[in-house]
Amino acid sequence: MKLNIVIKRVLFLVAIIGLWQLIYMSDVFADIIFPSPSQVGTALYEGFDSGDFVKALGASFRHLFLGLLMAILFGTIVGVILGKSKQADETAGMYLIALQSIPSIVWVPLAIMLFGFTEFAVVFVVVLGGTFVMALNVRSAIHNVSPDFIRAARTMGTNGFGLFYRVEVPASIPYFMSGVRLAWAFSWRALMAGELLSNGPGLGYSLRYAQDYARMDQVIGIIIIIGLIGAVFDQLVFSKLEKNIMKRWGLDK
Repeated sequence: MKLNIVIKRVLFLVAIIGLWQLIYMSDVFADIIFPSPSQVGTALYEGFDSGDFVKALGASFRHLFLGLLMAILFGTIVGVILGKSKQADETAGMYLIALQSIPSIVWVPLAIMLFGFTEFAVVFVVVLGGTFVMALNVRSAIHNVSPDFIRAARTMGTNGFGLFYRVEVPASIPYFMSGVRLAWAFSWRALMAGELLSNGPGLGYSLRYAQDYARMDQVIGIIIIIGLIGAVFDQLVFSKLEKNIMKRWGLDK
């Protein structure tokens, strides 16, 4: 079954590349710089061979993991507060949803004004990109703990903090993992927005540099790298972790 899916995906990719080559050969976009698949492949090879893309990837991952860890930490704290405190949820909960609806690129001017064109400004945007969605998922996780678990624990004499870490935390793990997966996705998008308008190293900055010099082959190549990294990490890391946890908790379909 899995082999069939792989074959289908490979055939689909081959068809897309073939269509791309046909469009290039037809000169439909003769008035603009439209590269062929081979030209984009050459640009990717040159970028990695020179080490430019490797350095950009290293900087992007540094920004991402630092920002993501902080987003998970801050989001978990905020989510627990909202999930355990009715007063906090009724007041700050609505504003959390409002903050989550703000596109990540909107935070970039604020980050630059606060921290200048520094790497910390990029990390700041990443943190904001992932914190709110993490907080919302943690809050939902606590709210979705079965009342039967709570009643059973209290019947056996478990209350207070013991009830929280012995019952509510384990019951919330599947939803927490879903929050981590979403925080990764939102943080990755926020990272690209932050780096695109920064003067520091990273894939986003490399993308803007290629645009400034009208290197369409590099622009498309970097977009492909960004998309592949997002898909690979989601499917091979976070999706598998989420499915394994769901299966272990008996929530898989």
